[in-house]
Parts: sequence; C-alpha cells; structure tokens
Amino acid sequence: MNLSGKTAIITGGSRGIGRAIALSLSNCGASTIITYSRDQAGAEETVKLIRESGGYCTSKRFDIRNFGACQKAVDEVYAAFGKIDILVNNAGQSKIGLFIDAKEDSWNDLIDINIKGIFNMTKPVLEYMLKSGGGSIVNISSIWGVNGASCESIYSATKGAIISFTKALAKEMGPSNIRVNAIAPGVIKTRMNQWLNNEEEEELLSNISLGRFGEPSDIGNLTAFLCSDESKYITGQTIVADGGFI
Repeated sequence: MNLSGKTAIITGGSRGIGRAIALSLSNCGASTIITYSRDQAGAEETVKLIRESGGYCTSKRFDIRNFGACQKAVDEVYAAFGKIDILVNNAGQSKIGLFIDAKEDSWNDLIDINIKGIFNMTKPVLEYMLKSGGGSIVNISSIWGVNGASCESIYSATKGAIISFTKALAKEMGPSNIRVNAIAPGVIKTRMNQWLNNEEEEELLSNISLGRFGEPSDIGNLTAFLCSDESKYITGQTIVADGGFI
C-alpha cells in the first residue's frame, strides 16, 4: 500500500488506535499530522516513534469540539503542505453506565466529541480536497454503532450516527473523487478497555471467533488500505473488524 507523497491528518493520535493508524500510514509513506487535546506526552511519543522509523510526523493540540480551532489547524496543514489527501476521524470518548442515570452534560460531551468533532474536522478538510480533486476520509465508529451495547446507549448512538454520516457523505462526495468509509472496531487492546476485569475479559473472549482481542495495528493496517489506491472502488462502507464478535 503506497501512500508516498500523501498528507494525512489523524485526530486523537496520542495513543491507542490513533497512534497505530498514524504509524501504519507513515509506514506506507504518508506525511502524518496527529491531533490531540490533553495527552501531550502521548502525542510526543507518537511523533518520536514515527520519526525514529524514518517517517514524518508532527502534532497539533486543539479541541475538536471547537469548529474555529479545527478550521485554523486544517488551514495551517494546508499552508504547510499545499494539500490534504487523507483525514482519519479517530478521536472519540466512551462512557459506561445506565441511560437512566445519565446526565445531560454526559451526553453533550459524547455528542460534541464523537459527532460534532467529526463534522468540525471534515468540513474544512473537504474544502481543500475539493480544490485538489480528491481524497480519502476514514471515520472510526464501533461495533456498538452497528449493534448497540447495554450500558453504552449514548456512545452507541454517536457511533451509529458516524455510520449514517459516512454513507450519506460518500454519496455526496463520490462525484468529486472523494471516498468516505468507516471502520467499526470490536474489542481492541487499548486504554479504553482497561476497566475490564478478568471475568469480563473471559466472557468477551468466549464470544469472539478468533479467540483474541484486536491489536491497534489491526485497525491501523485496515485504515491504510482504505486510504490507498488498493481500495479505490470502495466508498460508503463500514468495515467491521471485530474478530468475529458479531
């Protein structure tokens, strides 16, 4: 998968799946720009890992809930590189609990980060992709956006919205040679799932056909495929990568 000469923005690239995506795109030759909101040490580690492997990476710190901040960051990337070929909307947040106990602030946070954050990044990037005549956008959803999860009703709703947005935008942007796809990861070994105890892990594993949790690199490599010409006839799709969970 050759991404040489491509410029890629990856949101939430300070750790976990976002870091793995940045590493995979860089390994395929892309210049990577990762974004983060709080984890500066993690972002610096991602940049260090990519540079040590011979790739190009830089980071930008801003709040994806703020449209103006997103526009400014995207403008800066375009000014530096003259184009934006790839956008990976990875940044997201998860909260677990009964819906009946949820507070308005809680679902506002999830909606602002998981949905509005994607809107805020995608709109300014699309303006530049339209100028250059093409591009690829990958939105990171979840298997819970496909099936829903008990005690994660709001999170599931936001991830389902990402899938609908992906399908609709792909139809809108197809004539402009801009592909839009989504990935719905299953249980991936990241900090987000560290709350699981041994019993909960065993129960989940018993329902996964491959008998293991996913690695962040599994999602990173799939993202690289969706951003490359090897997938040039794929758009509007949600690829489920769950080891056979669903």
